[in-house]
Amino acid sequence: MSSSAAGSNTQPSTAHEAVGHGEGVISETEQARFLPRADLQILIRLLRDDGFTVVGPKLDQSAIVYGEITQVADLPIGWTDQQQPGQYRLVPRNDDRMFGYVVGPHSWKQFLFPPSAIVATAQRTGDSWRMSTPDEPSPRYAFLGVRACELAAIAVQDKVFLGGAYVDPIYQQRRASVLLIAVNCTQAASTCFCTSMKTGPRCKAGFDLALTEIDSGFTLETGSERGRSLALRLPLREAQAAELCDAEQGREEAERQITKQMNTDGLHDLLLGQLRSPHWQTVAERCLSCTNCTMVCPTCFCSTVTEVSDLTGDHVDRERHWDSCFNMDISRVNGVPVRDSVASRYRQWLTHKLATWQDQFGTSGCVGCGRCITWCPPGIDLTQEVWTLQQLARESGHGLSHEEAPEQTVEIGSGEG
Repeated sequence: MSSSAAGSNTQPSTAHEAVGHGEGVISETEQARFLPRADLQILIRLLRDDGFTVVGPKLDQSAIVYGEITQVADLPIGWTDQQQPGQYRLVPRNDDRMFGYVVGPHSWKQFLFPPSAIVATAQRTGDSWRMSTPDEPSPRYAFLGVRACELAAIAVQDKVFLGGAYVDPIYQQRRASVLLIAVNCTQAASTCFCTSMKTGPRCKAGFDLALTEIDSGFTLETGSERGRSLALRLPLREAQAAELCDAEQGREEAERQITKQMNTDGLHDLLLGQLRSPHWQTVAERCLSCTNCTMVCPTCFCSTVTEVSDLTGDHVDRERHWDSCFNMDISRVNGVPVRDSVASRYRQWLTHKLATWQDQFGTSGCVGCGRCITWCPPGIDLTQEVWTLQQLARESGHGLSHEEAPEQTVEIGSGEG
């Protein structure tokens, strides 16, 4: 590969509220204002004055990643990314666009569902132990540069961590205070397929503010009361017709550039009807089980916990860490891994992402960002694997539903995964 991969405690009452703390998008023709390019620094300063840590795109280790932004100069001005299966590289643009890139190896997941967190502690006191959970204030983040597929990914994780009987307190506290400033895509990568997943490339809901970058600045839409309050403090003017036209043309250009497609019609049943397909073994011959796809994915949420003691043995932290279904030990039951082959682990990942995730959370676990394709060392393309399984199902006649599909014999592991 060209670069190494790498507020309130009130739970939102509906999925729509969970997406964006607001009412969704307001028509740009009725509401769009314009922020001159030179005044983006004012937005950053206002957010910081309000106590937010501004997180946005920046250059690091030959990639565009997410980190703290204190000034406009921190943004990847004049840089873009070229992506192919298994390939990512930075190249200079022929202009000074601040958000003229697609998506890199980082997602906003790391700030809402941190890669490592202490979830409980135990302290020895005399002959007994005192158990407690951390009670520390959560950071207040303002995310700058969130793309449409990433808004959809945050909405998916809202359902995972907030929508069921068990609410994750770390995610809940961080999510409640985050402010989302979206930026519409004006270019796409060859690995993008958000149109197939109906998640982009235009931001339609789930944001506080949404920007579309043109050479002279940004058209701006508001999507929540917090966004409207912030907009009132910015040096905005009414967007001119030519500026609105340039912004619309940029968004349309991004959509035209998306050529990768994935047919999702009947995909749930088709995949579950192909659990014994020999194609899983074919994919496994290329898959390294390296976990890259799950680490860069904005929705994957596998984790494990470890007990970490101090040298005296009097204090123990229970730490939660990101994990992956591509790790053999994550399926260990009674000392034996259920999915002990690469084929069974790849099958678990793809069928959960695109099929059984719907059974659990009522939505797909994929938002079409294409990260798993770009950051897979051998360049395995999820959309291509789905297409192959669809073709094999048609040829064998086993693609109608998983209840009707007769068994096919193929050994991909000691368990059924």
